[in-house]
Formats: sequence, structure tokens, C-alpha cells
Amino acid sequence: MRIVKEGYIFIISTFAVGLILFFSNIGIIADILGFLFILASLFCLYFFRDPDVEITKGDNLILSPCNGTVLEVSESETEKVVRVFLSVLDVHLQRSPIAGKVVGVEHKPGKFLKAMEPQAHIVNEQNIITIENENGKYLVKQIAGVLARRCVSWVKPGDILEAGDKIGVIKFSSQVDIHMPKNVDVKVKFGDKVVSGVSIFAILNR
Repeated sequence: MRIVKEGYIFIISTFAVGLILFFSNIGIIADILGFLFILASLFCLYFFRDPDVEITKGDNLILSPCNGTVLEVSESETEKVVRVFLSVLDVHLQRSPIAGKVVGVEHKPGKFLKAMEPQAHIVNEQNIITIENENGKYLVKQIAGVLARRCVSWVKPGDILEAGDKIGVIKFSSQVDIHMPKNVDVKVKFGDKVVSGVSIFAILNR
């Protein structure tokens, strides 16, 4: 099983502390703490997994940029937006929803409200990755939550992406939004479970 590189520091450090405590022979409390740290290491191993997926292929498809549960589908005069909640049990690696060119990566400092809070996508710390192709611009927002204190982007302006390419990771529970052009037909709804690079979020109407 592959692990995203940002996870190794958590996995190794908690496992090392656990071993030190467990074999310290200083008492039952140390043994219990050691066992808990080893369990935490195993959880981090699971959390930072990078499973194999078969990327969905097809014309005019906008794929899910993340794993999770759809929180909201909305639209305005200029765009359509899908918001997704990622629990601590979901894969936290993000993928490009389309083929295109990265034209912007912006970090916005902010608060750390729970990802389920209505204002989280507005006021929380986030990375905004803008990807453009001949059909328009698509914004993928990596949004920090109460546990997710860091969003990591693996791409930079000028990078050329295929749909399903890996673009970043969020550490622990969080939210991912995608902003799409108005002329798409959204295929997900509130409560749907989605898989990064596999689930079809929308289809472009030409």
C-alpha cells in the first residue's frame, strides 16, 4: 500500500514514541501510553493511504477531486459549486477533476472551524488551485477544518494535468469544494459518497 509522503513523519514519530514507552519498563501507565501511540501510528498509516484507483475516462467529464460525502450543491449566476466533507476515515489525497493547466495556487490563511460549519468554506484556512482548459476555469479548494491544520498543494502554476492526476493532500478531517462553469450538468447530490478520480461530479454541456 502506498503512503503519501506527508504521512511518514506522523507514522514514524508515533510508532517510535510508542516503542520507547512500551519497552521502557517504567510501569503500566507507560505500557498503556506506548500501546496507544502504536495504535495512533497504525491509524496514521491508514489515514495517509494512497490506494490504486482506475481513473474514469470520457469526454466532457468533471471528476470528483476528493473522497468524501457531498455536503452541498449550489449555483449562482456564474458558476456551480459542489462541497464535500472528508471524515478522518476518508482518503485525503486530492486529484484534478479535469485535464488542463494550473493557472493559480493561492494560500489563504484563516480560521479552523469544523468542516461541517456553514461558514467554514469562507473563513477557514485554505488552498485554492485554479485549473483551466478550453472549457473554462475550475477551482479546487482544499479547506482546513478543526483537525486539519494544513492543506498541501503538490502543483504549481504552469503544470499540465490530466484528469485524475494527484494535486495535493489535506491532513486530517476537512472539506474540499469545486467551483465549475455554469454550463455543466451536476450529477451528484447531498449525501452522495464520492471517490476521487472515479465519481463523476458533472458533465459539460456544449
